[in-house]
Amino acid sequence: MIEVTEGTGPLILGLPHTGTDLPDGIAGDLNDTGRALADTDWHIHRLYAGLRGDVTSVRTRVHRYVIDVNRAPDGASLYPGQNTTGLCPLTDFDGQAIYRPGREPGADDIARRAAAYHAPYHAALAGQIARVQAAHGFAILYDCHSIRSHIPFLFDGILPDFNIGTDGGRSCAAAVARTVEDICAAATGYSHVLNGRFRGGWTTRHYGDPSAGVHAIQMELAQSTYMTEAPPWGWNAARADRLRDQLGRILDALAELPDLARTGGPT
Repeated sequence: MIEVTEGTGPLILGLPHTGTDLPDGIAGDLNDTGRALADTDWHIHRLYAGLRGDVTSVRTRVHRYVIDVNRAPDGASLYPGQNTTGLCPLTDFDGQAIYRPGREPGADDIARRAAAYHAPYHAALAGQIARVQAAHGFAILYDCHSIRSHIPFLFDGILPDFNIGTDGGRSCAAAVARTVEDICAAATGYSHVLNGRFRGGWTTRHYGDPSAGVHAIQMELAQSTYMTEAPPWGWNAARADRLRDQLGRILDALAELPDLARTGGPT
């Protein structure tokens, strides 16, 4: 269920929400809304594929409705007081139930899913961070996400195109955030925000420790930048090619940053 590609460079791509696999016992518990898988980070692994040849990537093929590997294993909310979805979501991003009545996962079900799917993803991710850091003295975890640009249940209005999350500057050196933000700001025809509605999920917050040489940053892309935001969730080649150019610039710039090993890097 976990796909790992080992690269030689300092960059690690996290791909927690691109999977669409539903184990048989869980698929039957979902209702039609759940089985539609609307909240997939559609095509994200394709969007980043081949942008750099030396990146490491860690991907789970299991859908986030089974268990969300970008949520805390204890189920703590990422955004207290705001609408969001949890470790084993019961609703989609529109607030609609995704399970058949009475078929929602209980505590034992959640514990089994955590052991079967959440823990192996993070074991793989932690292992790759350790390997990359041993090779370079530091590691940059770039967590790859996308979401529909208009979801009233989660946020008002239209989401910016590039949503950069660094947990308020705590998960990476200032140079890492500045590098990404500067490229996004210079990208003609795109909007961006740093630590807006999406400030980084559990992965970014858990692993980011710049003082120890581990820098984590989340990129949440508005899906309107590269695809059709409705079933069948089609890839838009022209938009995607234009976006891939900007994403390639970001990855190249991060990989070429000066040594970020021991002090949190340049500020």
